Amino acid sequence: MEPQWNPTSYPQSPSLIFLLMATTYTWFLPVTSPQRIPTDPAAAPEYAHSIRLDGDIILGGLFPVHSRGDRGTPCGELKKEKGIHRLEAMMFAIDLINKDPELLPNITLGARILDTCSRDTYALEQSLTFVQALIERDGSDVRCANGDPPIFTKPDKIVGVIGAAASSVSIMVANILRLFKIPQISYASTAPELSDNTRYDFFSRVVPPDSYQAQAMMDIVTAMEWNYVSTLASEGNYGESGVEAFIQISRETGGVCIAQSLKIPREPRPGEFDKIIRRLLETSNARAIIMFANEDDIRRVLDAAKRNNQTGHFLWVGSDSWGSKISPVVGQERVAEGAITILPKRASVDAFDRYFRSRSLSNNRRNVWFAEFWEENFNCKLGMHGKRPGSLKKCTGLEKVGRDSSYEQEGKVQFVMDAVYAMAHALHRMHRELCYGYPGLCPRMANIDGKELLSHIRAVNFNGSANTPVVFNENGDAPGRYDIFQYQNTNRSTAEYRVIGSWTNKLHLRVEAMRWKSGDPSLPPSVCSIPCRTGERKKVVKGVPCCWHCERCEGYHYQASEFTCELCPYEMRPDTNRTGCVPIPIIKLEWHSPWAVVPVFISMLGIIATSFVIVTFVRYNDTPIVRASGREMSYVLLTGIFLCYAITFLMIATPDVGVCSFRRIFLGLGMCFSYAALLTKTNRIHRIFEQGKKSVTAPRFISPASQLVITFSLISVQLLGVFVWFAVDPPHTVVDYGEQRTQDPLAARGVLKCDISDLSLICSLGYSILLMVTCTVYAIKTRSVPETFNEAKPIGFTMYTTCIIWLAFIPIFFGTSQSAERMYIQTTTLTISLSLSASVSLGMLYMPKVYIILFHPEQNVPKRKRSFKAIVTAATMSGKLSQKGGDRPNGEVKTELCESMETNSEFPGSCRKAPVGIFSTHMAQAHLASATQSSETRELEHLFEQTDSKADETGSRTLPGNRPAAGTCEDGEVSSPNNRCQALEGNGSNRMLISSGFGTERSVI
Repeated sequence: MEPQWNPTSYPQSPSLIFLLMATTYTWFLPVTSPQRIPTDPAAAPEYAHSIRLDGDIILGGLFPVHSRGDRGTPCGELKKEKGIHRLEAMMFAIDLINKDPELLPNITLGARILDTCSRDTYALEQSLTFVQALIERDGSDVRCANGDPPIFTKPDKIVGVIGAAASSVSIMVANILRLFKIPQISYASTAPELSDNTRYDFFSRVVPPDSYQAQAMMDIVTAMEWNYVSTLASEGNYGESGVEAFIQISRETGGVCIAQSLKIPREPRPGEFDKIIRRLLETSNARAIIMFANEDDIRRVLDAAKRNNQTGHFLWVGSDSWGSKISPVVGQERVAEGAITILPKRASVDAFDRYFRSRSLSNNRRNVWFAEFWEENFNCKLGMHGKRPGSLKKCTGLEKVGRDSSYEQEGKVQFVMDAVYAMAHALHRMHRELCYGYPGLCPRMANIDGKELLSHIRAVNFNGSANTPVVFNENGDAPGRYDIFQYQNTNRSTAEYRVIGSWTNKLHLRVEAMRWKSGDPSLPPSVCSIPCRTGERKKVVKGVPCCWHCERCEGYHYQASEFTCELCPYEMRPDTNRTGCVPIPIIKLEWHSPWAVVPVFISMLGIIATSFVIVTFVRYNDTPIVRASGREMSYVLLTGIFLCYAITFLMIATPDVGVCSFRRIFLGLGMCFSYAALLTKTNRIHRIFEQGKKSVTAPRFISPASQLVITFSLISVQLLGVFVWFAVDPPHTVVDYGEQRTQDPLAARGVLKCDISDLSLICSLGYSILLMVTCTVYAIKTRSVPETFNEAKPIGFTMYTTCIIWLAFIPIFFGTSQSAERMYIQTTTLTISLSLSASVSLGMLYMPKVYIILFHPEQNVPKRKRSFKAIVTAATMSGKLSQKGGDRPNGEVKTELCESMETNSEFPGSCRKAPVGIFSTHMAQAHLASATQSSETRELEHLFEQTDSKADETGSRTLPGNRPAAGTCEDGEVSSPNNRCQALEGNGSNRMLISSGFGTERSVI
């Protein structure tokens, strides 16, 4: 008993609409039986649309025997390969199964094969034939013309359907078949949508879904290094689903961008394909075109590209609908050259080739479309009822396929046979389970349950017609196995498809086997932007991640990633390629550098000169000039000068902890030694003169010992500051990367230096500069001291020159703080300034003495001795003079004072007519004498002798006799101890005779 279909037992869905259509349409279907199928092709009615093969179990078949019709007609031209080859493959497979004693023994398979005309709506109408047996007919209201009840021909019960080809047709048919629980196995539908087991639970396929195909195509695009492509799809489930899967994968992987995604309409208007080509050219960089289109659309797209002179521009990547078919490229071989296509892995079935070549009009009457195929294949006409109009040659019926026409097995023949065998194996498993040991169909299989049959279909596992395994996953999909083809021109100037790789969950592509129209073996580009060069980052265009602008990593930035530049660490710089960072080279002032050679040369000359002066002074240590120079203070001063020269070597030496420590100590110490000694000397002179104006009392702390104590006290302040500096900030080396951090990183250098900042340097030299300024002030105050007295004037000139040197040093040193040559300029400036300061002191204070010692030794000998008592007596009388000078005439004071001096002096008469001012000289001499020890007395006496000698040379005149006669010296002259009248210079109270332990001569002021 046939099962009754109850509409209320199924969910309300759009599929119910199809069911209602089926119910209505059933009444108008022609009743077709084996007896009514015409056996003569010439007499076959044009409306014949199905093939019926008797059998115990009937399988349905859906094939695109004809193409889609134009202008409202449902069907168009015959499809020889995709239509006739495939349906013949189904019948051939049924023949083999029926002959196989091991598979479905004693059971015969039959078939009901329909033409879909490559149109989903037409296929839906045709597929209603498959469900007629499952619909209960109500004939109570129907009567024949004679009043008898109607007689219904029992339709065939279809247990399973093989097909369809197009995914859109399979989806439409699957919605009907699932309602009646009829399993369906497709041989060509690859739309990913059909993998949805909740919507298409009775659908299975022996070809992999387009999700695998899309992944394989994505792998091809990636292997070709294309990242900017366009997609082109035929309107419908196959094309749209394939493109959608490809786009989805591209989004997930992120390596490929879609420039345009175009769709070919179902009913394209004239010029539509030219418009598509023009739109593809809007993004001309996207040369690769991913095509999920049917065969007809592919052919028309290639033709449009050819018309628009775009041969060789586009790089076609076709899906399995293109595969290795000849029809899309016939007549358009040049524009299709280089196209890469994909096709599920298959093998040619040799048995089918032998079968099909043996087909003729006489032995293939069961195929109602074979006569039409015969006319199309041999380009002839079968009598008056032939399908092909026009004055063509008449078919003889003796033509032979493969001999009188070209023949190549269609690519899906293998899968058609595998689909039929899969259904047969499932029925065999079901028969073995339900009818074990029963020959033929048992009662339990009289009404085959579609759901139970589906479970057996999903469980099959056998080697198909190409000896490849046929299996299904839980969604009814076959595993992905593809061959990769390229359409190439051969050496024979003919084009053909060549296998260049395969895909089985992973791409295996032989790039070296690929050929391109340009003849260039390198891969043609299909990129939005060319790759950035090394050291450049990609600035991605908003919304188009595969399009970018290249920006070079500037300055001290390096390319951290494809899209970012990062700043190198402070002590590093980018390498040449800007792909990483390398340490900045570290430099220091080298001995061979011109910046070092000049200071070192000056310093060496200075050290030699200083050493020569010291050796000379030591050699002539007891000579009058050396003694009169103040030996102790001279050696201190020479030590400072030597240190000023020697610091140059520490400033140029390679910095380390030891060198940095010595730099701190000796940088300001040399100047401190020098200016502390000079300050002590100038201060002593100033105090002596100031005290001489006030009283006869000698100033304190003017002895040599006191002077040394004062000098070293001043030096100790500098040392104390250095020791505090050591405690607060221990010396160490640093690498200054900012000093020569130029805009060009390649020129950047790190400077190895001691941790002495500019501020620390000024502080270190500041104390010495303070001593220098103070010494200059005292030099200015003693500028009126007699010429060469106590070296006051040479010291003054020394300090003036030194101030000028250091005033020039300051702007040069700090004005170059931003220069790239800062280290060289500042070091050279500092060392030369120190050397020049030392040279000025050495040249002005000591070179004249050395000159006299070496070249005028006659001036470096004692001439006579003078009693120190006379000097003290003169100092005493000057006190009396100061008391009486206010009430007595000048002449009386002179007379009284001279009388007192003649009484106590060693040289009576020496004071006749001497001015009062001369006695202030004796007061100053007394001040000096009071601070003089025995050795200093000799130095003091020598001064007088030098003065007398000078007087002989500079204009004093000799009086007759051993002594100048009283009153014989003129006004303005004085009788000197060597019996001569010596002229006095100056006037008033400023006329003095001064001598000092620090002078080389006695001078007259």
